[in-house]
Amino acid sequence: MNVKRYLALARLGMIEKLHYRLGTFVTLFGNLVYLVLIYFLWKSIYASSGTDVVNGMTLNDTLVYLVLATALFNFLEVFLVWEMSREIQSGAIVLRLLKPMNFRRYYFWSLVGENIMSFFLTFLPTFVIVNFLTHGSISVGLNLFFFAASVVMALYINFSIDMIVATICLYTESTWGINMVKECIVLLLSGASIPLAFFPEKLRTIVQYLPFRCIYDTPLSILLQKPGYTIQSGLAHMLLLQLAWCLILYLAGSAFWSVSLKKITVNGG
Repeated sequence: MNVKRYLALARLGMIEKLHYRLGTFVTLFGNLVYLVLIYFLWKSIYASSGTDVVNGMTLNDTLVYLVLATALFNFLEVFLVWEMSREIQSGAIVLRLLKPMNFRRYYFWSLVGENIMSFFLTFLPTFVIVNFLTHGSISVGLNLFFFAASVVMALYINFSIDMIVATICLYTESTWGINMVKECIVLLLSGASIPLAFFPEKLRTIVQYLPFRCIYDTPLSILLQKPGYTIQSGLAHMLLLQLAWCLILYLAGSAFWSVSLKKITVNGG
């Protein structure tokens, strides 16, 4: 693999993200409105519960989790399905396939640049502000190293799921409905919309082993754990589960893409 070639793609992705700054600011404004709604919703939930702690989480814990989950969503989301669907419908995907580089790697590294800029524009400022407002409630230490490793794997898992759904475009030529279902499933079962601690016990047990949890809940669980959370207390299990899903989704996605590519039909172009 020519590393310089893919790093150049990442750099182009960063430049493109900076070029569309207005879109980033509009997204941030929309998320601010969403977070205000979340604040009043969960404040009402805790007020009606009659207790300060629900399922082991205080109101402050829940709000910090959901704010960071929203920022992490903006950082990790790749919107690959929409882009590939448009290219299949227009016929532009043929030009992508003719490029002298692996198609999946091409898309991944192109999107990595955008994700890097999203990290600095959305997640990092949100993390700093939340930690400041909560008077340093988020511990800063070795957990940041494991969090970084977890986020890299979460990014690849999210990309792999999107790539599998995007590959369906080769059969349907339109994936609006399928993608909307995928988005709802990922946001719900990953803990991005509701912390997994609030799930029924049986459902939570199942969700803990699915790849969706590895996208948002696992990185946030590592980041928000109190000092003393060690390899022996579950950290290794979460990281290994992420790594396993990276390998499973890579193999499944590659096989599905290879088979589907033989059936490609495009319009336009």
